[in-house]
Amino acid sequence: MAAQIFSAIFVIIIGVGGCVAYFWGANKLLDLTFPSRGVSGTAAVNNLRRQGLVRPWLFVGPALIILTIYLIYPVIATLWLSFLDRGGTSFVGFANYEWALRDQDLRNAILNNLLWLAVVPAACTFLGLIIAVLTDKIWWGTIAKSLIFLPLAISFVGASVIWKFIYEYRGEGQVQIGLLNAIIQHFGGQPQVWISLPFWNNFFLMIILIWIQTGFAMVILSSALRGIPEETLEAAVIDGANPFQIFWKIMVPQIWGTIAVVWTTITILVLKVFDIVLTMTNGQWNSQVLANLMFDWMFRGGGDFGRGATIAIIIMVAVIPIMVWNIRQANKETGGH
Repeated sequence: MAAQIFSAIFVIIIGVGGCVAYFWGANKLLDLTFPSRGVSGTAAVNNLRRQGLVRPWLFVGPALIILTIYLIYPVIATLWLSFLDRGGTSFVGFANYEWALRDQDLRNAILNNLLWLAVVPAACTFLGLIIAVLTDKIWWGTIAKSLIFLPLAISFVGASVIWKFIYEYRGEGQVQIGLLNAIIQHFGGQPQVWISLPFWNNFFLMIILIWIQTGFAMVILSSALRGIPEETLEAAVIDGANPFQIFWKIMVPQIWGTIAVVWTTITILVLKVFDIVLTMTNGQWNSQVLANLMFDWMFRGGGDFGRGATIAIIIMVAVIPIMVWNIRQANKETGGH
């Protein structure tokens, strides 16, 4: 354990220190290559212009290289792999995509993903907005926001383990240590194996992601709410608008762009949800989703790289339009800058 902690600290120091050293050294080298001091007026102006052209690439260059290596190349390689056979050696054309159109497990995973899409982004955005409004009106709002934001710092696997204890079921006649079953048993109800209930278990898994992401939505929307001019709220009060009318007709329309960005950001996350399903059910009891199904085909049952890559491409194609729309909305929010 001590060795792992030391290793993590060492990597952080080297990583941060390396970035600082790179940017300092790159700036220093650029200033030495195109000096703006100790030279004549025209040369100084030309060198400053050259520095302005080169400096952004010094900052963005490493990120572009890393992006190419770790994002663009894997996308191309995965697309090519989707046209190969189980072992990733022989070309099979569109056979994997034909399989995807016929496979019942894939259809169920898509339906489950659609169910997640219908519930999680809406619930996170709505709860985040309501909490952001309410916590701005109370003196202990900052404390409440901190507590609600805390789950975002927990990994999906860690959050799933926490909720496993909440949904835990012990056999008949045993003491129920799961919080939910203990409460139900206390009031005379019948304990259930909640995560094994087909269809409904999807909602129990969704609650975990909602618990994690509501804090994200709250923070973003709270910042947007603070940007609403006080004059518009005061005018609405003078005109006799009640709190609900102010909220729905004054506040929400003015931050609608931010609401849409939060919604779509969580939507992208939902399309890629994997850890929660893997930890809680591993896709059993009709709770399979696309990312977990991809993992199953790629690394389990002998591995089928072609079909696993095909599912990965399906997820990517589903995410791209939402990302494009999200970027456009963000550009509108920032005025195109």
